[in-house]
Amino acid sequence: MDGTEHPRVKVRFQLTVDSEGWPPVGSEGLWAEPLGDDLFKIDNTPWFVRNLATEDVVRALAGSDGVLWATEKVRWSGRFTIRVIPRRDGPLAADRQAVLDAFAPFGVSGEGVEQYGMVALDVPPVAELSAVKALLRAGEADGRWYFEEGCIGDDWATA
Repeated sequence: MDGTEHPRVKVRFQLTVDSEGWPPVGSEGLWAEPLGDDLFKIDNTPWFVRNLATEDVVRALAGSDGVLWATEKVRWSGRFTIRVIPRRDGPLAADRQAVLDAFAPFGVSGEGVEQYGMVALDVPPVAELSAVKALLRAGEADGRWYFEEGCIGDDWATA
């Protein structure tokens, strides 16, 4: 980084809600840095958008209402997005910060959102993927959380 503040804008992503009502919203807005030529670098971890991670580059066009709507992912950053829902009836008692704390030693960050009772994890490509994956599976097996893979790459499958 050059130390200067880069402008950020919201880019919206249209979502398809399944028959069970998931995700609970029809679109998601993510912060992004304009790169020019209708390209934007995603600047936060997606809650619901599938196959998208922090620092991915997307193309977005303004709708008639001026809202920027994503039209395609142009470049993957190499980062992974994993969504974790800490169980209310489990040992974490739905504590989202406890999930973040469990993954912090692996260089994994993210944020919890109370409204949906979940954590979106941002896994950098330099993280020890096998350890992250083992912790996710162990936490699901012992009742701490449920998880889903929002955006993964080939390295994840072999970890």
